[in-house]
Amino acid sequence: MYQSDVSPLRRVLMRHASDAFISPSRIAEQWENLNYVDAPDYELACRESDALAAQLEDLGVTVEWAQSGDFGLDSIYMRDASVLSNSGAILCRMGKESRALEPEAHADEYPALGIHIAGLIEAPGTLEGGDVVWLDSETLAIGLSRRTNASGVLQFQEFLSGGVEILEVPLPDWQGPGDVFHLMSVVSPLAEDLLLVYSPLLPMSFRQELLARGYQLIEVPDGEYEPSMGCNVLAVAPRVVLAVEGNSETRRCLEGVGVEVYTYRGIEISRKGCGGPTCLTRTLEREIHRGDKIS
Repeated sequence: MYQSDVSPLRRVLMRHASDAFISPSRIAEQWENLNYVDAPDYELACRESDALAAQLEDLGVTVEWAQSGDFGLDSIYMRDASVLSNSGAILCRMGKESRALEPEAHADEYPALGIHIAGLIEAPGTLEGGDVVWLDSETLAIGLSRRTNASGVLQFQEFLSGGVEILEVPLPDWQGPGDVFHLMSVVSPLAEDLLLVYSPLLPMSFRQELLARGYQLIEVPDGEYEPSMGCNVLAVAPRVVLAVEGNSETRRCLEGVGVEVYTYRGIEISRKGCGGPTCLTRTLEREIHRGDKIS
């Protein structure tokens, strides 16, 4: 069994905007307390969910829709509440209190999807999927942040099969407790030797470690980091990515090193909640080595 954040993507779990946002009145009740940039438009958000799923299907990805429960607006960001490992799914314990019930929703979905649940992170540990990045099948980077603590990382490590190296990455406390800041806010894998990064918020020791390991780093310009999430791209295959519309300079840099860039309209489901394509999808399967798949 292998894990990857760049091999050909075959199956993902998503939550449709209609199931996360519920209604315009629910959006009005929650968006400010959840620190959204603005209130999503319900109808437009639903159309964006449909369009994003259709685009993924066109790229060869099967989209599974999460159905269970009402867990708040943030539940649209499916990556965060669980992590797939060689042992199975590890249910997270969320650092954002308003998202505490989301791992339970993932637990409800996985049996029907054929995904074994290996365990869950328990108090005092916290761990969110946005802080967990597979650099390659044997190397895992985990951000230590307001959302993920040392106890959570230690528990997570105990669920992993042997042979996985963990690089702990202490993240800056950029904009305080209400901010959405994960390791994947500043690092997106593009291929096993290529990463998209935002160096001003990337710890220098980690950046130097990446360079020492032979990674080529593509830099996101300052003007395209926030609020347009230039650093948040989803690898659909090595050097093939999906990104939010815009960020023309970042796109130019990516295409300059041979990365094929697809974009989607994500004003309502991405920009207003500060969650890009990696956030919206929980990877279930990627194709590895002649058709062997992770699950």
